[in-house]
Amino acid sequence: MLMNMKELLKVANENNFAVPAFNIADYAMFNGIMEICEEAKAPVIIAIHPDELEHVGVDLLKAIREKIYKSFVPACIHLDHGANMDQIILAIQSGYTSVMIDGSSLPFEENIAICKKTVEIAHAVNVSVEGELGTIGSTDKEAEAGANQIIYTNPDDAAKFVQQSGVDTLAIAIGTSHGIYPKGMKPELKLDLLKEIKANVSIPLVLHGGSNNPDDEIGESVVRGINKINISSDIKVAYYDKMRKVLKDESLREPGSIQPPCVHAMKEVALHKIKLFQAEDKVRLY
Repeated sequence: MLMNMKELLKVANENNFAVPAFNIADYAMFNGIMEICEEAKAPVIIAIHPDELEHVGVDLLKAIREKIYKSFVPACIHLDHGANMDQIILAIQSGYTSVMIDGSSLPFEENIAICKKTVEIAHAVNVSVEGELGTIGSTDKEAEAGANQIIYTNPDDAAKFVQQSGVDTLAIAIGTSHGIYPKGMKPELKLDLLKEIKANVSIPLVLHGGSNNPDDEIGESVVRGINKINISSDIKVAYYDKMRKVLKDESLREPGSIQPPCVHAMKEVALHKIKLFQAEDKVRLY
């Protein structure tokens, strides 16, 4: 069941759960994510970053759309961290049903302006738009782009930003970073700040950098109003750590022998996230 993210997260916002946004970087990963979401009867966001799109190619979007059409799972295909209008337009033309324009590094008014322009283009073809206010940290060179210093979202600014930009969902900064936290770096989410932002903003809120954070804090963020949580590093670590172990058997060469155990390991992590986000068995609400 292919939807845009505005439609998908409206249900999550009304029923107090979060939809996982899993970043996929090949078709085997995508298949595995759809399988586990069907097993768990959970809605899902298939997130594909511009770098991931460059890796898999736009033609893969046709196969992804076709599989989602045939599934009973409500799902959208989302551009994660689009950086400019060329990436936004390519995503829309390629079959994404939701796009993020990340103007978080821009001055406040410029961020509003680029989001507003994206909304005008995307809404004309029923594609939803995510904006970001505040900055997400970054942990290493393998992580998605992030800031050296986290700038927390101001609740009053959030209300003004949503009103003036017209975005459908808002990614906020409450203390997370992209990637896997290095030893000695302990993330601490400002959950009271989340509560303030939720009181000021009626649209669904998004948490980026959801990987490698303490379960209790992530679980509490759902209780306090987060409706979408991005998971990339956690499922990829599970997938490729298993692949490294499988490839110790040097006789293996067929993808059909190598990839299934990796997909299984990834699915176990994805199921844990689905349950943590309270998304299990929520298909019945759509």
